[in-house]
Amino acid sequence: MSRVRTRPTRDDTRDKLFEAAARVFEEDGIGGASIEAIAAAAGFTRGAFYSNFKSKDELIIAMLEDHVEQSIRRNMDILAQHDNLDDFIAALKTMDRSRQDPLGRAPLLHMEMILYVARAEKRRPELAKRLRARRKLVADIVEATLKGNGRNNSVNPPWMASVVLALEDGFRLHRLIDPETTPADSFLRAITDLRRRTGLSSN
Repeated sequence: MSRVRTRPTRDDTRDKLFEAAARVFEEDGIGGASIEAIAAAAGFTRGAFYSNFKSKDELIIAMLEDHVEQSIRRNMDILAQHDNLDDFIAALKTMDRSRQDPLGRAPLLHMEMILYVARAEKRRPELAKRLRARRKLVADIVEATLKGNGRNNSVNPPWMASVVLALEDGFRLHRLIDPETTPADSFLRAITDLRRRTGLSSN
């Protein structure tokens, strides 16, 4: 009896290309990475790459989009279990990053990809869409935790979301430049200080 061969689904192929691209980007740099190298690292042909993406830029945009979508799902799942801000942040600190998408596991690569895309003005609207989605996610979290502790209704969730994301992106960039003086947990430490000063802390 012959063995039935199962062809990978389109989602499986894209996931493997995402994983392979992250490895190649980290080894060769985003600018130096070739489509052939990415396809080979994923175990596919060049044709398989082009059946999913028209270009390396399109692959990068898709990886950023996938990261935002997974981040939203992951954070909303945590929020469903922890509507108290202290508990929510504690859950973020203990989250298993090994199960995240490639950019979730490699925040510095995520920042490098954002900067790579932002260099081309025509691609910036794509980044803006993802930034707005991230802002809405954080604003929703802030609003939900405010309702959960019933305090500080004067806080503006959309503006607080902008502040939080600016801190996150800033610390990522600082860690990319100077990891020796920018600990990996700098962002969450800053959020702890911020919530205490704004009255969001339950302490």
